[in-house]
Amino acid sequence: MVVLIVDGYNMIGAWPELVKLRDKDLGQARDLLIEMMAEYQSYTGDRIIIVFDAYHVRGLEKKHKNYKVEVIFTKENETADERIEKLAGDLNDVRTQVYVATSDYAEQRTIFGQGAFRKSARELYIEVRNIENQIEKDVENHNLYPYQSKIPINKEMRELFEKWRRGDK
Repeated sequence: MVVLIVDGYNMIGAWPELVKLRDKDLGQARDLLIEMMAEYQSYTGDRIIIVFDAYHVRGLEKKHKNYKVEVIFTKENETADERIEKLAGDLNDVRTQVYVATSDYAEQRTIFGQGAFRKSARELYIEVRNIENQIEKDVENHNLYPYQSKIPINKEMRELFEKWRRGDK
């Protein structure tokens, strides 16, 4: 099983469209990141966990699931880096490959020490873009080739079935 832990605000600060959006509305930038990662998850089948820093915000840790993406807001006085390190250590075992997406060099060194792999913000962004392009190509190819019956039927029979399907006699 592959688990990808994403440093949410690190991605928002590195991906061009999220940077633009962040300057106007941070909440929308978070939502767009979650949507992009949900599409990534549905394509790869990987378990995705996005961690957002709530270090200066009072309150308890919040966890919820959007689509099939787990979203964690850290608890008061806990940084996203601390939470990511804990998750990487807890999840890493022989059956699980843990990747951490962050461009924070100190964080990368720490997670390497725990046996996790790293992806920079740029690497993940390129992967996400490639997946979006592949999905577009798949949809185009699907639309190019109309549904083919598994049973060969001549044109007359196909037209007769189509009339019946439409309710014409």
